[in-house]
Amino acid sequence: MAMIVRAVPGHPPIPAEFPLLLSNQMQIIEPAFAYLIEQAELRAHSPETVRTYGEHLYDWFDTLEQSGLSWDTVDEGTILAYRNRMLETPSPYTGRPYARSTINDRVRSVCRFYAWAHRRNMIDELPFSYRDAPPVRTASKGFLAHAAGKPAPGNMLTVSEYETLPRPLRVGDLHRLLAALDMPYRLIAEWAVTSGMRRIELCALTVDQVPRSDKLHMEDHPLVGIPLTVTKGNRRRTVYPPLRLIDRTNWYIGEDRAALIARLRRQDPDYVPSNVLFLNKRGLPVTKARVSAAFARGFAAAGLDGSAHWLRHTFATVMLVRLQAEAQRNPDINPLKVLQVLLGHASIETTAIYLRCVELHGDEIAETIEYLYGRVIDDA
Repeated sequence: MAMIVRAVPGHPPIPAEFPLLLSNQMQIIEPAFAYLIEQAELRAHSPETVRTYGEHLYDWFDTLEQSGLSWDTVDEGTILAYRNRMLETPSPYTGRPYARSTINDRVRSVCRFYAWAHRRNMIDELPFSYRDAPPVRTASKGFLAHAAGKPAPGNMLTVSEYETLPRPLRVGDLHRLLAALDMPYRLIAEWAVTSGMRRIELCALTVDQVPRSDKLHMEDHPLVGIPLTVTKGNRRRTVYPPLRLIDRTNWYIGEDRAALIARLRRQDPDYVPSNVLFLNKRGLPVTKARVSAAFARGFAAAGLDGSAHWLRHTFATVMLVRLQAEAQRNPDINPLKVLQVLLGHASIETTAIYLRCVELHGDEIAETIEYLYGRVIDDA
């Protein structure tokens, strides 16, 4: 089987955490390496995007290796079979069916790689053909229908996607989910649902970024602003978790995390803990993949169909309702624009989908607002 490893710091020009794809003979897969290093050097994509491309190509090359196929002799039928495998079998990581958007992202990454290889004369012809891709089908013909836009050129290997509106988690859902998660994933879930942070941002949070709550008072700081150092697209952003969550996080740092570090140091005197806030049982920083896997099990155990991103959706809908209420008192506030900044969206069109979500789930959101913020903010 193919492998993917992360480059360690100190080996320029290879960036730290750069995805290195290895064959089953532990040799670097040269075409994938050349493609990814060029993407990194061009700085056309964020390091996170390059790592995502690497993960997609790893899955592709691993599939080829297991099938005994050479990457430069595949045809459209090979990519089609790869796509159909994802349509027909669940993800080995989450146990759930692949989302159609995930399937399309992986297929597009493979096609980008082959388009690059064709431009570099590494292959004689492209192993796929182009046509006009079908438009994204919207869930309704309401005011968001225009956002689908015109069909964009695509290839015949992608599948039709259907717009699914985010659904906020109810209070009962949150209770069951949190009860099904072990530490530190329960605390990660609380951060996600009260701040809207993505997995990459949660995994990059450091101990130094968490303020000491004994210097803060509920009357002055019901929500605590924390500037993020790692975000998607490197867009500067501040999140505002409630003070009671800062209290629980400081307890985790001083108790659970400290006990873990003490135990690992007894076992290995040379162990040096990372400054990253959330550590796994081995004392290593929790990864995005591990968060996804833990949350997949947590949602399943709670009897819910969802993923880590549902917590971000819940935050977004709850915050939009609060901002809309505030705009009634202060007309200078643009609720959607503020929410765009809080979520770190590059386009306000991405944020606008939550307007429809608020329309459909208003009663559920009111209950969730009371649960998340009612104890810390007057007139929440």
